[in-house]
Amino acid sequence: MGNPLGKNTTLLTLLPVDPCIMGRRKKIVQECEKLMDKPEQIRNIAIAAHVDHGKTTLSDNLLAGAGMISDETAGQQLAMDTKEDEQERGITIDAANVSMTHEWEGENHLINLIDTPGHVDFGGDVTRAMRAVDGALVVVDAVEGAMPQTETVLRQALREGVKPALFINKVDRLINELQEGPEEMQKRLVDVITDVNELIRGMTEEKDYDWTVSVEDGTVAFGSALYKWGVSMPSMEETGISFGDIMELERGGDRQELHERTPLSDVVLDMVAEHFPNPLDAQPRRIPTVWRGDSESEIARQMREVDDDGEVVFMATDISMDPHAGEIATGRLFSGTIRKGQELYVSGTAGKNRVQSVGVFMGGEREELDRGVPAGNIAAVTGLRDAIAGSTVSSVEMTPFESIEHISEPVITKSVEAERMDDLPKLIQTLQQVAKEDPTIRIEINEDTGEHLISGQGELHLEVITQRIRDNQGIPVRTGEPIVVYREQVQGKSHEVEGVSPNRHNKFYITAEPLSQDIVDSIKLGEISMDMPELERREALQEAGMDKDTSQNVEHIHGTNILIDDTKGIQHLNETMELVIEGLEEALDDGPLAAEPVQGTLLRLHDARLHEDTIHRGPAQVIPATRDAVHRSLIAGQVKLLEPIQNVRIDVASEYMGSASGEIQGRRGRVDDMYQEGDLMVIEGIAPVEEMIGFSSDIRSATEGRASWNTENAGFRVLSDNLQREKIMEIRERKGMKLELSQAIDYI
Repeated sequence: MGNPLGKNTTLLTLLPVDPCIMGRRKKIVQECEKLMDKPEQIRNIAIAAHVDHGKTTLSDNLLAGAGMISDETAGQQLAMDTKEDEQERGITIDAANVSMTHEWEGENHLINLIDTPGHVDFGGDVTRAMRAVDGALVVVDAVEGAMPQTETVLRQALREGVKPALFINKVDRLINELQEGPEEMQKRLVDVITDVNELIRGMTEEKDYDWTVSVEDGTVAFGSALYKWGVSMPSMEETGISFGDIMELERGGDRQELHERTPLSDVVLDMVAEHFPNPLDAQPRRIPTVWRGDSESEIARQMREVDDDGEVVFMATDISMDPHAGEIATGRLFSGTIRKGQELYVSGTAGKNRVQSVGVFMGGEREELDRGVPAGNIAAVTGLRDAIAGSTVSSVEMTPFESIEHISEPVITKSVEAERMDDLPKLIQTLQQVAKEDPTIRIEINEDTGEHLISGQGELHLEVITQRIRDNQGIPVRTGEPIVVYREQVQGKSHEVEGVSPNRHNKFYITAEPLSQDIVDSIKLGEISMDMPELERREALQEAGMDKDTSQNVEHIHGTNILIDDTKGIQHLNETMELVIEGLEEALDDGPLAAEPVQGTLLRLHDARLHEDTIHRGPAQVIPATRDAVHRSLIAGQVKLLEPIQNVRIDVASEYMGSASGEIQGRRGRVDDMYQEGDLMVIEGIAPVEEMIGFSSDIRSATEGRASWNTENAGFRVLSDNLQREKIMEIRERKGMKLELSQAIDYI
């Protein structure tokens, strides 16, 4: 049975409801409303961490501290995991929003908090949440230390101009399980802080501010989210509690006393209020990072000044469904005041959308407000039917915000089909809704065959999506075996090849060569795009290593591929270029080896012969000629198949080390490092995504359930030569393509 109340509504049967809490919630909503107009007292924050490091348990503490859930159930309730599958799996799948108030230094503060997922498959939610907030509370497990996903969430925060602070969780385990003394414990905690600061330094080298965290400054707190106590340097000075007292009370089992003397929620929310910037401080710094419009314009001034009388500028960072209210767009309001009944533009779509209601989230429930929500807040808006996660919504037409760049791309695909043909229209509608809510999912809808492909970040990602289609929408579906997404990439520089149109009157001369990894990375991170002013793009390309002449002739960027126009004064080329680009995109979307997308390739158009007469150089002539030339140049440049790979980390007891490393090596993987951490051995390596399907059950049986592991997508690498032809044939057969490769592909 799915959640009939929809994505952002708590199933009340799962959670005990206290009438006092319900009354208190109303009071909190009124408090929040009072503070919305005071941007200096607003803090927009996200909690982010590696999976299982305790984010949602910490959120429970903060909710209890604000009086929104009962103190007794905090830590077990997981109130921010509002959906049944999150409660069942014990992990956060969707980012959840909550607004609360906290008094610091005699003043009440409005804290808009987003609890984000830690599992790598749902990293897209973290990236989108970072656009809405100004501060990120990074949670690190004291025993495990900074992990791969800690680095990823920090990178996502810093790239968006979001200031970090650190909470080291599960300190109780160091005291009770590992029985560490004061020196060992101090060393371990200092190591965690040093690791996090190294990551921050590495990512903010060129910035004019220092965002490293420190105990002395009060930007680091320690504690136990499960047992609801926490300390920081300022709180220790205030309460007089020392680390010695903590160890004594923990070991004596007096956790309740510890919680009462130094409650975690007070320590963390004090740190948030003191050290995270308010919108007035944050927006002047963040706007140039996330928006490339005219910095001298009136709208730029209104956003920098958080002007609630200005034009409405809203960035939708999350789309969710409510069966009663319809689609809810949650996001950050950078200027203006958003009100019911307003007609607003949505970037990339025609016409206007009418706002039906505005409100704020209180965990699983949305509270509608009669008043408008002013700049500097996170708002939940209904009626924006054209908005997707990442849309810019505004009262005047404007340059949209930079698109939210997701660090990893889909690597695994499953086919989904409705068991009953009658459900087909509903399934198509549901899949379109899924794509709108989660931009890291790619959907291909084939209305002819009724088979649809969903591509995502990993097995769990796709499993959750298909389970929700079955449970929440009540559509019985069949899913195929997981299929891995491959890429094609040119390996060397090709000679000049000719593409000829079917009527033989138009010819295009093209070469292909690999792009440097620095340029590819810059395109992926959104630092280089066709939306940028030309001069800025040229400088960014040269900075990434492209020579000056080439950077001046960039005609088009498609995916991570670039087209350079090296032609000189060819008649009619300007009006034909649109068709050339169309043919190029077709060729790059379906590479010559196995119709997989091409990446990291620089294509140069050297020359063209075009027919005088427009009728003889139409789409039916130019598109096939360009497509042919692109494919030939890729083959001449020895295009090869690339497979997606993952970084793998396994923590295991030393007696199972051999079995665990064997699991990586037996999957065409490679072990890069093995070292001891506490009483466990850590194995780090890489392995192909395809071979990692079914890894979880195999590693459990190989280590008798004594291993914990995580994987992180690590891009693509060239598939080894001895597997190229076999894999290409396998994909071509699956796609129903002919099995003969072009004779020019004789190097595979």
